[in-house]
Amino acid sequence: MVLNKKEIEKLIKEKALVEDYVDLETQVTPNGFDLTVRAISEFDSAGALDFSNKERKTPQGKEVIAQKQQPQDRFGWWELKRGAYKIASNEIVNLPKNLIAMAFPRSSLLRMGAFSQNGVWDAGFQGRSEFILVVENPHGIKIKQNARLIQLVFISIDEVDKGYSGIYQNNHQK
Repeated sequence: MVLNKKEIEKLIKEKALVEDYVDLETQVTPNGFDLTVRAISEFDSAGALDFSNKERKTPQGKEVIAQKQQPQDRFGWWELKRGAYKIASNEIVNLPKNLIAMAFPRSSLLRMGAFSQNGVWDAGFQGRSEFILVVENPHGIKIKQNARLIQLVFISIDEVDKGYSGIYQNNHQK
């Protein structure tokens, strides 16, 4: 069962399902929650992935700095050319053991010639979310700090005995 707005708001207020959001009223949707961009990084090295993760190497990337249009502006803009970028969200997600989340790009992002790639947020995951933004528009796109890029959809499951316990658990870094 996919959670609706009322159920999501209740879990946010009572169980901190999502923390560090920008504006709850704007970000909760009829069937999900919009994640906002905190930081954008370009990939600056190769990654490595094996079966056991013992030899996994995750590129850290080089942060792209947002530029303010006017000195008095509160927030800046990222001007992104065609390519893949790592996005760190403002929000911290705290999934109980009876919920998973899946994310989809907001349709506004798709209409600009960009999309997101992301994995499943496993039951029990807690941490700041990261995902990939792929810009295919040959002219690039501009993203303002705190822009809403993806929508998380929360799906109720039978409670698992053991939730997510990987290396990204409790990742609250930028």
